[in-house]
Amino acid sequence: MSGVSLSSAWLAAWISRVSDSLQTMTAEFERRHGFPPGTNQVRSANPDDQATARALAERDLASADLVTLYDSIGDIAWADVGNGYFVGPVSDILLRLKEYGAVGDGTGDEARGLVIGSNGGGLCYVTGPSGVVYRTRTASLDEPELDRVAEDLRHFLELLEQSLTRFVANGEPGYL
Repeated sequence: MSGVSLSSAWLAAWISRVSDSLQTMTAEFERRHGFPPGTNQVRSANPDDQATARALAERDLASADLVTLYDSIGDIAWADVGNGYFVGPVSDILLRLKEYGAVGDGTGDEARGLVIGSNGGGLCYVTGPSGVVYRTRTASLDEPELDRVAEDLRHFLELLEQSLTRFVANGEPGYL
């Protein structure tokens, strides 16, 4: 558990580290697997993403760290790390919220969270105002059962990085 809030500087260093690992992975991917890699990137936030992140900040469902994340990162798509790891763009989060509403974040009847991404195997990541990150046990968001996977978004990003590092080293994607 990190217990430390996200900052733009920490996110920039994280992006640099994981981008280097992704480049290493994709350089050898076709030779190792016999087909070209999919999208494996951390896309930087553009002005539209940043404006939408400010709109997200107005919701009582988003932690300050989630807004900070989306002020720096547009989305994360690691299609070839295990089944894949994805953190969707903030515009998708707000669209999903508008169309389907918030989902229970596992902390009580009134607690509500936002679906921020998936593991590519159909399981979703959910976070709420506390910043804790949960993963669904099934692909359904109708009364989801959730498991806590990270104490906060920084911890979640650290676990994603560990999964990537493990995958590059030995082909095992980790447990996220």
